[in-house]
Amino acid sequence: MKREGYEKALITGASSGLGQEYATQLAQTGTDLILVARRHERLKALATGLSTSYGVKIEVLPADLSQDEDLEKVVLKIRQTCNLDLLINNAGFGGHGKFHLEDGGEAERMIKVHVLATTILTRAALPSMLVRHHGAIINVASVAAFSPLSGTMYSSTKAFEVMFSENLQSELYDTGLKVQALCPGLTHTEFHQVAGIKAEAIPGMFWMKAEDVVKISLRALSGHKVIIVPGTKNKLMTFFLRCPWTFALAHWAARQKKIRHIADSSLR
Repeated sequence: MKREGYEKALITGASSGLGQEYATQLAQTGTDLILVARRHERLKALATGLSTSYGVKIEVLPADLSQDEDLEKVVLKIRQTCNLDLLINNAGFGGHGKFHLEDGGEAERMIKVHVLATTILTRAALPSMLVRHHGAIINVASVAAFSPLSGTMYSSTKAFEVMFSENLQSELYDTGLKVQALCPGLTHTEFHQVAGIKAEAIPGMFWMKAEDVVKISLRALSGHKVIIVPGTKNKLMTFFLRCPWTFALAHWAARQKKIRHIADSSLR
């Protein structure tokens, strides 16, 4: 499947992981970039490397999307960029503990980054895309959106991104715009290390490379599917979690102490 071509993309969470990989693969195709993340030095290093290697124009915009002022700064940049035709809402983080024991504001920050920022940045990007009848939004969700074992807030906010994408694509039917909810599973990035997931506790066969996940996502923009689950094993897992015949079994298993203990043991 041939990739769609894009003139300029804005990527949040671009300093590492899937965000960095999106930046690299888009730069290789000649797409100019606006890179958004909290870590300014890493953004600058990435931008310098990509612009030198591929000759694309790259702007860096340091921002913490859980902060209102920084979020508004990104919104303003989007509105000022009339040729922006690809928005990748990739910024995010995983939870570290149980919802009823957490009192440090993690749940609120997760809602701001996964839900509020995704909503506000998408709304800012749509007007100019609609005028040109061309553009795409990629919301990086997770297979956790379908799982009762992936953390109360993380699964819930990722489920929002999936349903938001599905309903928005229906609303934008026949406009020429495309919306994608990418739902990767375990991927070799810094994300799981930061989230406290012990990679060694999970068999290697369940992991994917960031390069492969992003390649699947960008190629899928040429089609019409909204929910993209990369990898055969992830597809099977998602089917098991969503299928009416196995849905009840999956949720019964999620309530068993031994199974929850195994899931929790992969976390700090």
